[in-house]
Amino acid sequence: MTISNYLTFGRLILTPIFLLCYLYQNSLGISEQLLPFVLLCLLGISEASDFLDGFLARRLKQVTDFGKIVDPLADSIAHTTVFLAFSQGVVQLPIIIAFIFLYRDSVVSTLRTACALHGTVLAARWSGKIKAATQGVAAFMIVLLMIPHAFGYIATESLHLYATLFASFAAIISLLSLMDYLYVNREMIQGMLKRRSS
Repeated sequence: MTISNYLTFGRLILTPIFLLCYLYQNSLGISEQLLPFVLLCLLGISEASDFLDGFLARRLKQVTDFGKIVDPLADSIAHTTVFLAFSQGVVQLPIIIAFIFLYRDSVVSTLRTACALHGTVLAARWSGKIKAATQGVAAFMIVLLMIPHAFGYIATESLHLYATLFASFAAIISLLSLMDYLYVNREMIQGMLKRRSS
C-alpha cells in the first residue's frame, strides 16, 4: 500500500458519505441551506484526492499495477454515484445521464480486463482524463446552483434545466471518450476477438 492508494481508498469512503448526505439530509439534521456547502466540501476533497494520488504516485515513483486498476475504478464509482444521487432529490437529473456514465466506464473496464487476460494492454487516453474532469466540473456546477436555489434566488425549474445541461454536456464528452478509446485501440481489440474465436 502506498500513499496514493490510501488516497484512492479514501475517495471510495467519501463516495457513500456524499450519497447519504444528499439523500438523507433531513435525517442527518442538515438544513437545505447548509447542504450545498457540505456537498461542495465532500466533492472538493474527493476531486483533490483524485489529483493528488496520481501526482504523488508519479512524483514518488510509486506507480503500481494495483493503483492503475483501482484509481480509475474509484473515479468511476465516485462520479457515477454523484450523478445517480442527483437523479433524486431536489436536482432531479434524467437518470439516463447517470447510466451513460455507467455504461461507458463498464465497457472500457470490461475491454481492459479482457485484453489483460489475453496478455495485451489497452492504451490509456487523454480523452479519459478530459471525461473525468468534465464530470467533476459538472458536479461542482450543479452543487453551486443548489446554493441560490436553497436561498430562494432561482426556481426549482431553473435548477433542473441548468443541471441537466451541465450533466448532458458531460455525458456527450463521455460518449466521445468511449468512441476515441475504441477507435485508437481497434486493432488490439480486433486481434483479441480473433484469438477468442479461433
